[in-house]
Amino acid sequence: MDRKSFSIRDICHIAVFTGLIAVLAQVSIPLPGGVPVTMQTLGVLLAGIVLGARKGAAAALCYLLIGAVGLPVFAGFSGGLSRLVGPAGGFLLSYPLMAWITGRSASGVKLGQFAAGLLISTAVCYIMGSLMYAAVTGLGFKAAVAACVLPFLAGDILKMVLAAWFGTKLKKALARAEV
Repeated sequence: MDRKSFSIRDICHIAVFTGLIAVLAQVSIPLPGGVPVTMQTLGVLLAGIVLGARKGAAAALCYLLIGAVGLPVFAGFSGGLSRLVGPAGGFLLSYPLMAWITGRSASGVKLGQFAAGLLISTAVCYIMGSLMYAAVTGLGFKAAVAACVLPFLAGDILKMVLAAWFGTKLKKALARAEV
């Protein structure tokens, strides 16, 4: 792993994507189980694709940290540590790993590797989220998957396609502009 520190440009990119994740979290549809449908996973995928594994994970981690201290960046303009240990906490906590996996796969030139990375990162989100949901609600893992995965599959496939398309274009545009 590269141990160099982040440049000022890197920090600015991380901050922009941290903000993007926070804004996309507010595009939220509450569901009865306590895990809303949001667009923040699109932001996490974009962070990984555009910034790469290390900086994308840093953006997702910054998002969690500012939410944990109470800033209202989580879905429904909420914040605080209670959100990280509540029904949706596992999904939130998966974001740095999700961005890292996506960033690693996006750095390759093979489409299959990239697609697999998007699928694996989303699966990690589902697994971590479902495990935490089951632990917090007392439901079994199968019931958690039924509540926290099945209703989200179609939307998450669309988010992966949008992230791949828009993210690769944005990454190329930023590289050309040297921004």
